[in-house]
Amino acid sequence: MKKHLLSFAATAGILFSTFSGTASAHENIYTVQSGDTLWKISQANKVTVTDLKTWNHLTSDNLYVNQKLTLLAPHAHETATGTYMVQKGDTLYLISVRFNLSVTQLKSLNNLTTDTIYVGQVLKVTSSATSTPTVSKAQMVIDEAKKYIGTPYLWGGNTPAGFDCSGLTSYVFNKVGVPIPRTAATQWSGLKAVSTPKPGDLVFFETYAPGPTHVGIYLGNNQFIQAGSKGVSIADMTNSYWKPRYLGARTAF
Repeated sequence: MKKHLLSFAATAGILFSTFSGTASAHENIYTVQSGDTLWKISQANKVTVTDLKTWNHLTSDNLYVNQKLTLLAPHAHETATGTYMVQKGDTLYLISVRFNLSVTQLKSLNNLTTDTIYVGQVLKVTSSATSTPTVSKAQMVIDEAKKYIGTPYLWGGNTPAGFDCSGLTSYVFNKVGVPIPRTAATQWSGLKAVSTPKPGDLVFFETYAPGPTHVGIYLGNNQFIQAGSKGVSIADMTNSYWKPRYLGARTAF
């Protein structure tokens, strides 16, 4: 009898362990792997593609390896007072993306001096109506573009794995909720012309062929960020290469 009880206990322990492992396997944050698609991730985690895009503020179906995606609806841990409780796997960047803030805004709202957060911590995710220092869309474009400095050049590339010039501009603008055309030529023809660029506007150049063949995002003080042959970098519009090739500027705002 004793032998049978021990055998039953061992079997029960195995079954309990297996069930427990399965239950804990579902994480709130998913890291994109090579070959993943939104559909594949949605099927594996029993959510819809639409929900994945909404919860992660995605404006296209493009993904990149090691991208972090939340598998929970924002309101799951959001209160009516504009606060959010930190969950396992959260980072300031993931929370800022979820609530359409910059990391700097999020830290400022919560008087954080480091990037360290802990599970159960309650963070403010909206500013009060009386304090309205909101970041403009143009500044959001600039802040987003600067994240990719050093990303390699890739002909036809439009993800953080590699960008060409218009791949960078279209990705960045779409990322902050300002859809623009994909190519330099269609950005030039489809956006409003401006005589003098302001920070966040697009600046165009004539390089290897007639017409607008290169584009970057104007930063101010004759500086622009662009995806060139050496990758994403900041360049000077007044230098001997870019100045004679400058065509003009367009704005998406």
